[in-house]
Amino acid sequence: MKTSDFYYDLPETSIAQHPVEPRDSSRLLVIDRATGKWEDKVFTDVISYLREGDVLVVNNTKVIPARLIGHRKGFTGEVEFLLLKRLDYTHWRCIVRPGKKLNVGAEVVFSNELSARVTERGEEGERTVEFLFDGVFEDILAKVGAMPLPPYIKEKLQDNSRYQTVYSKVDGSAAAPTAGLHFTPALLDRIRAKGVKVVEILLHVGLSTFRPVKAENIEEHKMHDEYYEISEAAAAEINAAKAEGRRVICVGTTSVRTLESAADRIGHVVAGSGNTEIFIYPPYTFKMVDGLITNFHLPESTLLMLVSAFVGREKILAAYRHAVEDGYRFFSFGDACFII
Repeated sequence: MKTSDFYYDLPETSIAQHPVEPRDSSRLLVIDRATGKWEDKVFTDVISYLREGDVLVVNNTKVIPARLIGHRKGFTGEVEFLLLKRLDYTHWRCIVRPGKKLNVGAEVVFSNELSARVTERGEEGERTVEFLFDGVFEDILAKVGAMPLPPYIKEKLQDNSRYQTVYSKVDGSAAAPTAGLHFTPALLDRIRAKGVKVVEILLHVGLSTFRPVKAENIEEHKMHDEYYEISEAAAAEINAAKAEGRRVICVGTTSVRTLESAADRIGHVVAGSGNTEIFIYPPYTFKMVDGLITNFHLPESTLLMLVSAFVGREKILAAYRHAVEDGYRFFSFGDACFII
């Protein structure tokens, strides 16, 4: 398939610039996988589509202040680092801008407490860097770094907690698993009270989740690895649901990619940790996922391709066109879809 097969026209005015308040007051487009028909709802209505015995899988990763602004030692002008993946105590994989000026050996100063040296050059602005600091890196990063909001969000975020899910726990993501931003503690309590199991897994969001597809044929696109973990308890809950014919519903494409990466040939989730480069696009046979709560995704993105594999390309593009016409808000701080 071609990348252009996943294009839709999106005006800039449809891109959400700030989160709604409260979180669960966003709009919800409910899409029937079998028919492609949709209903316009509010996110709190999600509970009416959940059943007793369902397993709701959430990604408990936590966004770190992964955006660093500094200057190259001996030069003027800003340079930007986006931390993607920690490799060891001092080394990280990053995206750097401007990449042409940051070759191996280049030194960058972010503050009196933090500097870095480029140790390896990768593709498309990717670098391996060694950070130099005295103290606890996480404490210094909390002071020097900023929330890594996507470039299409132009407005300053007033409250950094709004770019975290209410169940975020494990530091490590370069972007939020945004489908989870719609849940409040009260809504999750109501969901549990209905008899739905809420199960936490982990995938640290990195370059694969938001890297654009530049290849004409999507099969030629290469995903980068992202770290995931599934506990024994989480795997047991999910596998029991599948064995008993109960639904497994993922919150976000990151949860989908984690479960599908950890699934064996007979449709069981294998507990453990690892790195996944899974790229899901049509046609793909899902092993674990029966429903998906997700935000709207960029045209021609790997996330839109994943959702197209789940519901059908023509069906999802028709639903997206409806959403544009009906004033839905798109992307990170936008509205949600529930595909069942």
